Amino acid sequence: MLITGASSGFGRLTAEALARDGHTVYASMRDIAGRNAGTAEAFARLAGESGADLRSVELDVQSQPSVDAAVARVIAEAGRIDVLVHNAGHMAFGPAEAFTPEQYAQLYDSNVLGTQRVNRAVLPHLRARRRGLLVWVSSSSSAGGTPPYLAPYFAAKAAMDAIAVQYARELSRWGIETSIVVPGAFTSGTRHFAHAGTPADEAVAGEYEAGPYAGFGAQVQKAFAEIVPPDADVSAVAEAIVRVVDAPFGKRPFRVHIDPTQDGADVGFAVLDRLRAEMLHRVGLSDLLTPAMPA
Repeated sequence: MLITGASSGFGRLTAEALARDGHTVYASMRDIAGRNAGTAEAFARLAGESGADLRSVELDVQSQPSVDAAVARVIAEAGRIDVLVHNAGHMAFGPAEAFTPEQYAQLYDSNVLGTQRVNRAVLPHLRARRRGLLVWVSSSSSAGGTPPYLAPYFAAKAAMDAIAVQYARELSRWGIETSIVVPGAFTSGTRHFAHAGTPADEAVAGEYEAGPYAGFGAQVQKAFAEIVPPDADVSAVAEAIVRVVDAPFGKRPFRVHIDPTQDGADVGFAVLDRLRAEMLHRVGLSDLLTPAMPA
């Protein structure tokens, strides 16, 4: 299986958990020879010490040649790809107005277009086999309570989720399953905020900071950190993905929520997904709701 964005956070934890579970895992990331060399070395140590089949692979979701080369290597070495985990993404924090359109485009490119690049490289192989699983790491922000100052990131995650839903319908007749994993807010255990992008328009950001939103960024982070239970563990996301992968064909859940703050996304998505399913029933396309069994 191939996991994008596996250098840290959910991706790294998932790669390690799946490898320990006995799967052959290609943990992809950028710059293996540079800033992510330590992660690649840690994966190699884990593989050597535990016997887990965990391999690092260079892959930049913002480059089609990089994606194509990584997928070609995985197939050449492993013979096939059974599972693709869309995890790569980037966060940005600050007042929406202070981000330039180019920054919005960059976030959309890494969080949304990156999944399309990887899909176009992997899906031909899954369709040829008429079997496979796509796991999408979404966000509770798309249907639950959302803190301000994360507008560009939330918009990109909502777009990715919408694309994941439509892919599920367009791949089900090929025998390819979809599970969308929906993490809530985890304010520790990942480096999302530490690595978050900041507004390029410092003048506008300064106006917010000098006006009625002075100190608001810290206020938002503190408020949401306080509602995260002290025992919230980001490894729960990785464990949920392991359970999805290990589930029998045709029994995998369409959505899985891992939300320590209980922001209501489980309710919101339940309504949205039911409405969408009812429309397919209404127009005679209900078969798209379940993956076709392989011949």
